[in-house]
Amino acid sequence: MPYRTVIGVHLVLVEEGRVLLGLRRSAAYADKTWHTPAGHLEQGESVAAGAAREAGEELGIVIDPRDLELVHTLHDLDADDGAGRLQLFFRPARYTGQITNAEPDKCHQLRWWPLDALPEPVVGYTVQALAAIAAGEPLSVRGFSA
Repeated sequence: MPYRTVIGVHLVLVEEGRVLLGLRRSAAYADKTWHTPAGHLEQGESVAAGAAREAGEELGIVIDPRDLELVHTLHDLDADDGAGRLQLFFRPARYTGQITNAEPDKCHQLRWWPLDALPEPVVGYTVQALAAIAAGEPLSVRGFSA
């Protein structure tokens, strides 16, 4: 049977050395934990289109999928359910509109944080991915044994 995995698409918006994070509002996962704007890929959707869609849904901005650069791929073995997930982190070259908390039912607040002084708590794989991006590492693995 072929391996199947969930694919997460994440937006890495950095301005003046600060990264945009949202304080999650979720009964299912990581409530009151900081995380990049993100979501899951939907059936029939390309990864770039999924990231652009999430930008509109969560932040109220428009990103052309062609303006997204894949800056990191993280293969994560979720400790809670044992499922492997591919987390793809995209940086937009440009966007239109003003960033706003477009999903207050899923996000307490949005805030810019210095890359070298992230808040607590932050989703664990987000910390790993941001550090890898800063180091120029295109791929990291978390939770799998060698």
